[in-house]
Amino acid sequence: MTALSVSARAEDDASLRPVPWQRMGWVTWRQHRATLGWVVVFLGALTVAMLLAGHQLHAAYTTAVAACQSGNSVTCPPASIAFNGTNGFLSNGFILQAVPVLIGAFAGAPLLARELETGTFRYAWTQGFGPWRWALAKLVPLAVVLATAAGVFSLVFNWYYQPYFVENNLNLNLEEYTPFYPGLFDLRGIGFAAWTLVAFAIGALAGMLIRRVVPAIAATIFAYAALAFAAGGLLRPAYISPVVTSSLNVPGSAWVQSQWWTKDGKFAFSGWPPDRLFAQYCPAGPPVAVGPGGKPKSVSLAECLTPHGYTQWTSYQPASRFWAFQWIEGGWLLVLSALLIAATVWLVRRRAT
Repeated sequence: MTALSVSARAEDDASLRPVPWQRMGWVTWRQHRATLGWVVVFLGALTVAMLLAGHQLHAAYTTAVAACQSGNSVTCPPASIAFNGTNGFLSNGFILQAVPVLIGAFAGAPLLARELETGTFRYAWTQGFGPWRWALAKLVPLAVVLATAAGVFSLVFNWYYQPYFVENNLNLNLEEYTPFYPGLFDLRGIGFAAWTLVAFAIGALAGMLIRRVVPAIAATIFAYAALAFAAGGLLRPAYISPVVTSSLNVPGSAWVQSQWWTKDGKFAFSGWPPDRLFAQYCPAGPPVAVGPGGKPKSVSLAECLTPHGYTQWTSYQPASRFWAFQWIEGGWLLVLSALLIAATVWLVRRRAT
């Protein structure tokens, strides 16, 4: 029997008294306080930046609302343009999508991989920790702390992006997003904390499987990106059955999932109509203002085609379902994180024996 197998079974030896959990927590803090420190500094710097940029954005929004609601045609356009151009690189949220995965990759992946790579785990297992207690004492406290910090920080995200979700933005020609906007949905509510937690859990499992820090970080980023794309493109649209309507008054804050046309009760086409139909029924062009790119708005297009037996159908998720979607996504991410952490602990114990 090797020294490694003896140390791995040390916790099962009745003659050895296991280290108390509170002392193990203290050791975890001593070992990983630097990791927690850089996470705090990272989130703190982002908080300051978001607060400074947010005050600028909110001021521009207040100015635009005051100028446009007063009906002043001279001051409204430049005020709207100024708001839409304020912090434009942050407006759609995609640049901030990297925050959860960076925390998960650089805090989660090295957590076990570094000690497995250097071999220092052997010493820890001879001190009455044992493999599964060693892994559990590292993973659970750090996961809780990181998820809590991310949840608190998401309040800053919610405040910053508030002007983009005001319903009357559509009437003021201001840049506006639906609550389900793909670049922002998982940064608001409980989404940011849930995605940070699952990124950490993915990193820990990758570190255990690969046992090398740098490859584990790369694997974490790749796996997280794949999961995020799958959630946004496949899972999220199916959380709740969408509302289907033939009304042209779909709320501007709704998440429109699909649009199609029928004629005499039968499917005709989806999306933009064939050019021949547009040329046949709307030869004079749309009766009201055109939309982006010079194409007629959907309402104007419907006014052209409806008299000829065509009906436009819209499948959408109302904005009122935002929190239901948040809890659904946060719930399965929490379950997935727990399963990944449990699998990591199981692998530690299995590979140690």
